[in-house]
Amino acid sequence: MASSRATWWQSAVVYQIYPRSFCDASGDGIGDLAGIVARLDHLRQLGVDVLWLSPMFPSPQDDAGYDISDYTDVDPVFGSLADFDQLLDEVHRRGMKLVLDLVVNHTSDEHPWFQQSRRGPGDPKRDWYWWRGPRPGMAAGAPGAEPTNWGSAFSGSAWQFDEASGEYYLHLFSRKQPDLNWENPEVRAAVYAMMRWWLDRGVDGFRMDVINMISKDPRLPDGPIRAGGHGDGSPFYICGPRIHEFLQEMNREVFAGRQAQLLTVGEMPGVTVEQARLFTDPDRHEVDMVFQFEHVQLDQGIDKFHPTGFRLVDLKASFGRWQAGLADVGWNSLYWNNHDQPRVVSRFGDDSEQYRVLSAKMLATVLHLHRGTPYVYQGEELGMTNAVFSGISDFRDIESLNYYAAAVAGDGSRQPVVGDPLEDQAPTPAPASSGPGSTPEDSEVLAALRRMSRDNARTPMQWTAGDHAGFSSAEPWIGVNPNYRRINAEAELADPDSVYHHYRKLIALRHGHSIVARGDFSMLLPQDEQVYAFTRRLGSEVWLVLGNFTGADAAVGLPDASDWAPAELLLGNYPAVADSTSLLLRPWECRVYRRAAHQD
Repeated sequence: MASSRATWWQSAVVYQIYPRSFCDASGDGIGDLAGIVARLDHLRQLGVDVLWLSPMFPSPQDDAGYDISDYTDVDPVFGSLADFDQLLDEVHRRGMKLVLDLVVNHTSDEHPWFQQSRRGPGDPKRDWYWWRGPRPGMAAGAPGAEPTNWGSAFSGSAWQFDEASGEYYLHLFSRKQPDLNWENPEVRAAVYAMMRWWLDRGVDGFRMDVINMISKDPRLPDGPIRAGGHGDGSPFYICGPRIHEFLQEMNREVFAGRQAQLLTVGEMPGVTVEQARLFTDPDRHEVDMVFQFEHVQLDQGIDKFHPTGFRLVDLKASFGRWQAGLADVGWNSLYWNNHDQPRVVSRFGDDSEQYRVLSAKMLATVLHLHRGTPYVYQGEELGMTNAVFSGISDFRDIESLNYYAAAVAGDGSRQPVVGDPLEDQAPTPAPASSGPGSTPEDSEVLAALRRMSRDNARTPMQWTAGDHAGFSSAEPWIGVNPNYRRINAEAELADPDSVYHHYRKLIALRHGHSIVARGDFSMLLPQDEQVYAFTRRLGSEVWLVLGNFTGADAAVGLPDASDWAPAELLLGNYPAVADSTSLLLRPWECRVYRRAAHQD
């Protein structure tokens, strides 16, 4: 039985904005805050309730802003604090909320805290980060002298040698992203003060980047050796020994006593259902919901660039486990896309001209009608697809550039982090012969990048069929997908049968029917390899949700199929059929039926 405790965000829909790629008002080819303001009515008309803004803080941009050098300002490339205040006012004026990305597992190495920490062992802020000497008996800086064997997220050691002090600092991600030492109460106090500063300014909460990594086993012991020769340290920093204590303290120090309706979302690589129940139990006062990554790793092998193929039964098993696990305690986040994932219509759907619209609508319908809070990533509501990258010079993301350089060089040192590939090492320059298809190995690597690169999510938002897709008056920082002339917001708003208007209908269902947020969930046909089917039930009402994940007709083998013949068809992506008793789904078809529960 679903929990009866209802909160405002259970009926909300969140929309993620990646500022660099959303809209450019200044004409420099890079999205900015003023550009977001100019497009807010698009989001209001869509019906979303909350905007999540990816980092817009001052940053050297080593990892697209997830390396922050000042937590209480705006990077000039995006505008100013005055621009932010205007954005916040305009968001609130339209009845929406705004949450910020909170990146506090690490800072930039150019943050003043780290600059001071780097002065030496005697500095008051030395212990704000994880500094260690070399292994006993080894010379500092020598190969293998790193304090532990941990590998960083994408290549090499997680330790960077600092020649001036003869010690190493820990960086689970890029060498320019040193990890904060949350064991130090001064660090926690400074983070909480910063969070209060933003809340006092009027923001409505935080999406917390890799927040389950902030507690580390202070011993920092060696981990089991994995491919490439480095150790897996994740058992000692994924949901570490004090993580619940830290999040509960954060809640007391930052959120307790505030009357505003706030939202906290914890991004948690490697989190289990059992751990998520603890994190999201409202009586424990930690976070409202978590992002988990199980479903977006189902098609991956040793890493995201080695796909194993997508199996619908695996997706149903994963989603079903999370739906059941958080049914009575806690809450799910629902998403297909974000700034780190390729476009879902190209990944789990069919982005051909024939089926793109149908499969985009089906994927949205299946996701949004689960129990949880849906997240829409910019352009998803248009059915935007993966991009066209002809060669390595078209890519911008340092994860992709690093992977390419290591792969074509035959370097096996790349280290995937348990959970989710988020932050990276500084990019290694690509080999000179990096044109498309230079060698068989080159072609294979580029094919993998085209499928899974984070740049697929970061190409400019497609607003119009005009120059640069209406994103900017100048050449954008990354190439626009060439299909913008037929896939763009202007065209979608004018077409009542578009992907955009289907998203509007889904969001309206959530707002207008409490069964979507509060109803019980029951998975049906768990072994069916074509059809995703489930019911939602609340009081005297039951809904049946069907989705065909293939380009062929699919018969829905429900034992009570005939009982749904008189049911009301609430939503679909095809014209209604006269005879629904057979429940035969056409390619990529979705249907949502409603009837009285007493007919069961």
